[in-house]
Amino acid sequence: MKILVTGATGLVGSAVCARLATEGHDVMRAVRPGKRPVEGISSWVEVDVAKAVEPSAWLPHLGGVDAVVNCAGALQDGMTHNMAGVHAQGPQALFRACEQSGVRRVIHFSAIGVDRQQPSTFSQTKLSGDMALMATDLDWVILRPAVILGAAAFGSSALFRGLAALPFLPSMPSTGRLQVVQLEDIAETVLRLVDERAPSKLSLEIAGPQALEFDEIVARYRRWLGWHPAKRYLLPRPLASLVYWIGDIAGLLGWRPPVRSTAAKEIVRGAVGNPSEWIAATGILPLSLDDALARRPVSVQERWFAKLYFLKPVIFVMLPLFWISTGIISLTSGFEQGVELMLAGGAGFLAAPSVIAGALTDIVIGCAIAIRRTARWGLYAAVLLSLFYAAAGTAILPELWNEPLGPLTKIWPILVLHLVALAILEER
Repeated sequence: MKILVTGATGLVGSAVCARLATEGHDVMRAVRPGKRPVEGISSWVEVDVAKAVEPSAWLPHLGGVDAVVNCAGALQDGMTHNMAGVHAQGPQALFRACEQSGVRRVIHFSAIGVDRQQPSTFSQTKLSGDMALMATDLDWVILRPAVILGAAAFGSSALFRGLAALPFLPSMPSTGRLQVVQLEDIAETVLRLVDERAPSKLSLEIAGPQALEFDEIVARYRRWLGWHPAKRYLLPRPLASLVYWIGDIAGLLGWRPPVRSTAAKEIVRGAVGNPSEWIAATGILPLSLDDALARRPVSVQERWFAKLYFLKPVIFVMLPLFWISTGIISLTSGFEQGVELMLAGGAGFLAAPSVIAGALTDIVIGCAIAIRRTARWGLYAAVLLSLFYAAAGTAILPELWNEPLGPLTKIWPILVLHLVALAILEER
């Protein structure tokens, strides 16, 4: 079959594409503009689901397609995400285009519990997309998974690893139980249901066999990683609210932390359901978290990732603050000292303009690193500027190398930290 998969670079989409391809299907990956798949993938198209709100945006991509799998999703509105467009308007246009082009089979990913409660815009828009599909005469299947975990580390799957690496276990207040489901079971489900002979017009809850507390899941990951149990610490509600607020700010800057206000609203009701209809429709016996972890021997890469998980946001907070604060200091309390240093180096009438230009450049670089879309270029610019400062300082004031506080010597560890930031920048 020729199958169009939206959200093909996401956690679920990439796993679904890989599983379908291994069975010989011709997979056409629909990705957001600028999110080209890895090298070697030839069948792909760029489509911004949130903006493709008319059937005409989808029809050119449906020629010869036998089935569509919609894996596109977003946790919360932000700089690059519009949940109404991603979950409802874009998919509705896709479903109408399928009707017009003769594509009958549509597998659509929703979320467990959205038909029972809609505490946030996430679940409200997910339900709108579900209802749009159910209103069609297509051979549709709506999949409503609980929290998805797998070998790939992204979203919740990454968060649990990161929490497991902390010396203590911070527990968020008011969290419901979770029937986590394995990514490989999700991909296998799509493979079995995409066949035209499979049952259709079904809404299936996909949930694992264990209903676990949030803390229990973290504890299992910690044991899997080979570390001793950590003492549980319940975060006070004001501190938990602050954490969610910081996550929202990061989301507005284009980052995608799993801990945001939407997660706070959704996790109260948990993610539990009845998987019996799913099991009956597919014959899949879902893996428990314990069995899934037992199948994956832990590696040094897993431990590295877990320990770096919370260091990454610290790095991407400190680097912008470092550059922005140095720029502000150079323009205010440190301006005269900066000019004096430039004059001592023979800058002459260019001393003051040089200090101002350097300070403004520092601020721009700090802002660029803070924004996800420009972070890579900001880091590259920071590396080049650090090398320039080292070279210029050596040429103009070589005695700075002998200063007890090491203003030039400290450039090298700063440079290394920027290279570390570049190495861990990608989120998936």
